Amino acid sequence: MLNKEMERALNDQINAELYSAYLYLAMAAYSESINLNGFANWMRIQAQEELTHAMKFYDFVYERGGRVVLSVVDAPPETWDSPLAAFEGAYEHECKVSAMINDLVDLSIKKKDHATNNFLQWFVSEQVEEEASTDAVVQKLKLIGDQGNGIFMLDRELGQRVFHAPASEGE
Repeated sequence: MLNKEMERALNDQINAELYSAYLYLAMAAYSESINLNGFANWMRIQAQEELTHAMKFYDFVYERGGRVVLSVVDAPPETWDSPLAAFEGAYEHECKVSAMINDLVDLSIKKKDHATNNFLQWFVSEQVEEEASTDAVVQKLKLIGDQGNGIFMLDRELGQRVFHAPASEGE
């Protein structure tokens, strides 16, 4: 059975993950508006991942006898100054989500909720990957600068990304 404070915190995380999906969809829309369909593909796949994360939290709350309470999802920005600015925003957002996951881990330890702590370890590892993948694109964009051919090549690379649903526990 979930402690009520832990349940509220997990519900907040569900909302944060839904916002993340919304943010990445907004970044995809921005990318498409400037004809960077590969960038848009990367962002759309990221949005799918975030929805999957939200559902992992959703299912866990119910598995532990809690209740999911959804709240309003804030509107994300509509535009960015450049593809670099969008990816820098994505990286900053992933760092914020990492801090939120770490806060959940701290709360699970405080509440001696070992099941939730165990569940959260997947997200701790996932956030390392999320930060690294967004930062990798940021660093490439910084190297490319304003070189159109570099942007074109990176757009093609990002267009190759495909969605892979995360493995279920025990797989």
